Amino acid sequence: MHVTARTEKPADARFVHVHGASLDYGEDGEGFLALKDMSLDIGRGEFAAVVGPSGCGKSTLMKLISGLTPRSAGEVEVNGADVTRPLKIVGMAFQNPALLPWRTVLENVLLPIQVVRPHRSDYRVNKAPFIERARALLAKVGLAGVEERYGWQLSGGMQQRVSLCRALIHEPEILLLDEPFGALDAFTREELWGVLQDLWCERGFTVLLVTHDLPEAVFLADRVHVISNRPGRVIYTTDIDLPRPRTQEVCFTPRFVEYVHELRSHISQARQVI
Repeated sequence: MHVTARTEKPADARFVHVHGASLDYGEDGEGFLALKDMSLDIGRGEFAAVVGPSGCGKSTLMKLISGLTPRSAGEVEVNGADVTRPLKIVGMAFQNPALLPWRTVLENVLLPIQVVRPHRSDYRVNKAPFIERARALLAKVGLAGVEERYGWQLSGGMQQRVSLCRALIHEPEILLLDEPFGALDAFTREELWGVLQDLWCERGFTVLLVTHDLPEAVFLADRVHVISNRPGRVIYTTDIDLPRPRTQEVCFTPRFVEYVHELRSHISQARQVI
């Protein structure tokens, strides 16, 4: 395994800390080992990406970090605290935007505020600040004026923008993204790379992106981790030393292409690792 060293580490280089973590689905040999000896650190404010073969445990890693699934062994910590339950400081977005069809765009964005403590109590007392925050987020991603439409009236790219706003409305410290742009056409996908990059640069939250799209990982991330075939573990890590903000032109530079080829080579190796 080769791990590229950082020349400069974030002030909090272990905001997310996973060490020797394993997850075994099932007992008495009836399940399968999804992760084994998984270790990685993500600094506060870092944009990290995870790539690897299908079924290698990328999404499972997100569940461990968010606290949605308890680990079988090892350490999983966020901000120095052991993760033993679902974390309130996490926002999540997935490939399927999963907008509630009976709710307007604005109502979909506000959903986490209405159901998660302590926000729901504050919302009941005074809705105005949250509505203003939601409208500002929608405007930031280019959706001003669609607040009263329904999700089924929007394009796939617009729905995914709404999903991002919903994930960020409660101002999470960590944003977990599971193939958020995987179902979109190439042009829409690349447009949303820029939208996500702008939100991250402005707000400074920590991001873990799970993706099969290697150019997407290189374009967006500070650091990319390659996970082996199941049971998954990190077998290669590289820092992406490209200037920010990144534009589509960077995708045609020799260094960008080199990163993509390098990752593809290690994923090919990852398919053979057991």
